[in-house]
Amino acid sequence: MSDAAALAPAGALTPADETELAEAVASARAARAPLTVAGAGSKAGIGRPAQSARTLSTAALTGVTLYEPAEMVIGARAGTPLAVVEATLAERGQMLTFEPMDWRPLLGTTGEPTVGGTAAANVSGPRRIAAGACRDSLIGVRMVNGFGHIVKSGGRVMKNVTGLDLVKLAAGSWGTLGVFSEVIFKVLPAPAQVATLVLHGLDDARAVAALAAGLGSPFEVSGAAHLPASIERVPKTLLRLENVPESIAYRAGELRKLLRPFGSADLVTDDAAKAVWRAVRDATFVVEPRERAVWRVSIAPGKAASFVAALGGLPRQHFYDWGGGLVWLTTDAAGDAGASAIRAALAGTGGHATLARAPAELRAAVDVFQPLPEAMMRLTAGVKASFDPDAILNPGRMYAGV
Repeated sequence: MSDAAALAPAGALTPADETELAEAVASARAARAPLTVAGAGSKAGIGRPAQSARTLSTAALTGVTLYEPAEMVIGARAGTPLAVVEATLAERGQMLTFEPMDWRPLLGTTGEPTVGGTAAANVSGPRRIAAGACRDSLIGVRMVNGFGHIVKSGGRVMKNVTGLDLVKLAAGSWGTLGVFSEVIFKVLPAPAQVATLVLHGLDDARAVAALAAGLGSPFEVSGAAHLPASIERVPKTLLRLENVPESIAYRAGELRKLLRPFGSADLVTDDAAKAVWRAVRDATFVVEPRERAVWRVSIAPGKAASFVAALGGLPRQHFYDWGGGLVWLTTDAAGDAGASAIRAALAGTGGHATLARAPAELRAAVDVFQPLPEAMMRLTAGVKASFDPDAILNPGRMYAGV
């Protein structure tokens, strides 16, 4: 077994190339034997429990296949560790734009995150508010659908993305439509310096208002988060600035003036600034206690604080990212783990809640992903059937029966 294949979940099928990947899916379809699709299993605890006997892992499909620093694009086989891609980019002063989260601290998993898994889950961190989500940086994919057919969509430069945008459709589909064999991303230069303005003592509503003011300014805020009293004894409101030191100094000064109605702001730079954003990115503030269920709620920022307030005493801990557009919160992992209350509070807001961490039996009993209206559910089932008519790939991971 290769070193890469050894990273796959125990007992997994580990095809060595795209052809073997297609053959594995085609064989499973012929045998009517559903497969759990995985990279190295770092996000295995997200979604409804597996409804298959075998795991198909891309962990042996490794290697950077394309890197053109001048064109700012990079491609890699799906099982390539994310860390390898990030290190390759760092050597040339570049980075993935969407700041992918590392789910391992929250889920307690040990597998090495892969680029294919990152794309399949549309993993996007704090920089999403400035640079877009993972799917917005994904410009090309190769994948194997549920027929066992190899499909290519997009290209190696942005101008090649035309027609049906399968790239965007597949990103965030959690391996239910196809198994990525290769992904291609656009990238950006890495900033020379990172700094964070920190406001202290704001309640949730005032904090979100401060974040909105910063994000609405011309001063290029690339991260906007709030750590309330359930996380920090004195709440902290964080606005990130990136670029060369001279630019940061000017913008920080102007932002301080703009945010004066919310109080004075401290400026934190370099390692300390980077550390706090890693913690925001990886949701480490809600990792403990591990017996708690963890919810990830996307909502219009202006409605975030009132949504949390509507939950009353339900959350034990919570914090805000994306200027308030992403709320992480914990609940007791008993009953429905607060699903009814959370989704009732979301009604009419346009938001949606995902049960990000919970025991398998709870994830089997509760809608992990936001329930869809009937018409949208029919559309989702139809799309699934067009890519995977026999439900071979990750059946039921997102929605029961799909």
